[in-house]
Amino acid sequence: MESRGSVPAGPVSYEGVWRFTAPATEVSVPRARHAVRDLLDRQGVPLDDDIAQGLLLIVSELVTNAVKHAALLSPELAVEVAVDADWVRVSVEDNHPYRPTALETDYAQTGGRGLLLVREITREAGGACDVEHTAGGGKVIWAALPFTTRL
Repeated sequence: MESRGSVPAGPVSYEGVWRFTAPATEVSVPRARHAVRDLLDRQGVPLDDDIAQGLLLIVSELVTNAVKHAALLSPELAVEVAVDADWVRVSVEDNHPYRPTALETDYAQTGGRGLLLVREITREAGGACDVEHTAGGGKVIWAALPFTTRL
């Protein structure tokens, strides 16, 4: 008997969606980064090292933004990691209604470029990112990256 094409396999073992909450405090920044790194390692997600490092920097930037700008109205934030066969998506959700925008680069400023950095890392990897409102009136900021850099 001859086989034509392949039968789609079931989900790869590392696929899934994981969500955790954390207080909107500075200590949550390294904890979120470490939790995401440990999750990806534990699940065996086959990320290029550059993509993994960029993803962890994105997690740090997004959690930092939620801590700095949303903690007053959102004492808790949520981090979600979604992995499919070729992509990993991280998002940070808070209950503050303010929707940030990436600021223009101002080299005189010492801060305020976190979303620019997120967008640049995402663009260089061939991914996508956005800010969306939630049904509860807050926002979720997400970035999706391919497992390998798209050249």
